[in-house]
Amino acid sequence: MMWRPSLLLLLLLLRRGAEGKPSPDAGPHGQGRVHQAAPLSEAPHDDAHGNFQYDHEAFLGREVAKEFDQLSPEESQARLGRIVDRMDRAGDGDGWVSLTELRAWIAHTQQRHIRDSVSAAWNTYDTDRDGRVGWEELRNATYGHYEPGEEFHDVEDAETYKKMLARDERRFRVADQDGDSVATREELTAFLHPEEFPHMRDIVIAETLEDLDKNKDGYVQVEEYIADLYSAEPGEEEPAWVQTEREQFRDFRDLNKDGRLDGSEVGHWVLPPAQDQPLVEANHLLHESDTDKDGRLSKAEILGNWNMFVGSQATNYGEDLTRHHDEL
Repeated sequence: MMWRPSLLLLLLLLRRGAEGKPSPDAGPHGQGRVHQAAPLSEAPHDDAHGNFQYDHEAFLGREVAKEFDQLSPEESQARLGRIVDRMDRAGDGDGWVSLTELRAWIAHTQQRHIRDSVSAAWNTYDTDRDGRVGWEELRNATYGHYEPGEEFHDVEDAETYKKMLARDERRFRVADQDGDSVATREELTAFLHPEEFPHMRDIVIAETLEDLDKNKDGYVQVEEYIADLYSAEPGEEEPAWVQTEREQFRDFRDLNKDGRLDGSEVGHWVLPPAQDQPLVEANHLLHESDTDKDGRLSKAEILGNWNMFVGSQATNYGEDLTRHHDEL
């Protein structure tokens, strides 16, 4: 079954930046709860044939890789040199790029779209323009201004909104790591994109359990799991894919085979262990560029293998020739 965008994110995206209050009916529960790490690139990893598009997109991010494709080789190398300096400055500043620094850079570029989405929403929440977002600011921007004791007196489903507000406040408190009730940009990012932050793991699991656990016994039964995915019409025969999901629950979700999912099993399902893709790519780039085999990269070593790290008009032309030769 193909998983669709996370409900946790869907609800937030529908709320944030919209006029008025968030909708309590923003979408059916359970559509795409699993947070799988996106691949660094959709291009084939085909270094053997001189096609470095995967490496370019992994190292730069997809949109910036397109920009580099339009540069001359000289400008591409010059910009790569500036990136090397940034990688080192962000680390220990010792004049070398370590595996850790290279991995951190790749992870940073891959999360650019998340940072951009937070930047686009920032002014909506930072209403006093002090460079931080207080809980009161976020609450009022999302739910509207209410006097104490009058929360949601003007809406039909007040109890639902109160629960949503309490849930948002709880998530905000977890994201607010220093406990000052004011979110930095990093803390707001954790609030809006909790699946990206290890310290938010428990809140993602708790919210998923609350959504699915209709009988409030602290577990997800198989029927609750199915109900989150499919609602049968009267007299309708259950589709084959639903039976497949029952089998998935039995064989892969219910790890201890007790017929239900506890918090640990829910976490394994919605936030599955994943390969550290930035680390794998960083190891690859280091291995291919570390000419003196000292386990780190100098600026000269990186620039000496610049066409693997970044693209240009020249490398695009070479890749086109390689593909044409393979087709022949």
